[in-house]
Amino acid sequence: MTALAAWRDGAGRVYRAPALLVGVWALTLLVCLPLTIALRGMLEPHLGRSLAADAAASGVNSDWMQEFSDQATGLGVTFKPSVIGFGAVLDNLSAFLDNTTRPAVIVGAASAYVVLWIFVAGGLIDRYARDRATRSHGFFAASGVFFFRFLQLAVVQWIVYALLFGVLHPWLFDRVYPRVIHEVSVERTAFVARALLYVAFGALVAGGTVVFDYAKVRAVVEDRRSMLSAIAGALRFIARNLAAAVLLFLTNFAAFLVVVGLYAAVAPGAGGAGLSMWMAFAIGQLYVIARLWVKLTCWASQTALFQSRLAHAGYVARRQPVWPDSPAAEAIL
Repeated sequence: MTALAAWRDGAGRVYRAPALLVGVWALTLLVCLPLTIALRGMLEPHLGRSLAADAAASGVNSDWMQEFSDQATGLGVTFKPSVIGFGAVLDNLSAFLDNTTRPAVIVGAASAYVVLWIFVAGGLIDRYARDRATRSHGFFAASGVFFFRFLQLAVVQWIVYALLFGVLHPWLFDRVYPRVIHEVSVERTAFVARALLYVAFGALVAGGTVVFDYAKVRAVVEDRRSMLSAIAGALRFIARNLAAAVLLFLTNFAAFLVVVGLYAAVAPGAGGAGLSMWMAFAIGQLYVIARLWVKLTCWASQTALFQSRLAHAGYVARRQPVWPDSPAAEAIL
């Protein structure tokens, strides 16, 4: 199977299991909802019934936003013009590239979201690997089995990303970059040098992500218990199928860029209350769903590629649980 065929197969597996996409979207919404309610509680008393409130309801009041941001703490400091429309995407990209620290409450919510993804990852990959209905009991059984294994894998991931963002990133951009542009007088040259460092750093992060993704796939398909062996197996698989793995990653990344590009074209700006506000919310949620579709397609296509090279479609070493799976249930039947 070629990389493009694996991507099409993966997209088909996601299409045939729409409930999983709806489920992870609902999970994302539930994690964000408490933050939304908390931020609303900060904004409402600060605005009250005032002219600033009327201006904020009809568009962007930059002066008021700046005033609120200056006196806000915690979650409130994130409320600024960059959260509107496509500005939020650019703000997140900038924070990623520059390794910007986020408020503790955002880090806490993001950490909880990551733990939830670690829990559902086993069920998601298991469903895409089998490419047939596993029902809720099969999904949660797989999620429970691989949750603690993936927690061990997450420890290794944390160490790797801590080295990348805590050691390599400062070295590249705080030490190497100033030396490179020390005698540069053309702004364009300095920009190109920084862009090349971003590309190099991003390639290392992407490489690590791909390795850990295939480690998850091998752990689920082959029912591996040791995550170190799963990582070693992922490295071997990528080395033996380098061209296909790289092309598949680029295909998934291109799908991500298409989604971001479409959102950039239709993302709403500052609007008023009422219908325009709900339209902006709907467009934003469609973008979230599209981003989640790309993530799920990435896992499903990587699973399809792995199975096509080392096993066969639908093969999973672990027996699918049947509920209720017990001698008592068989006696009743």
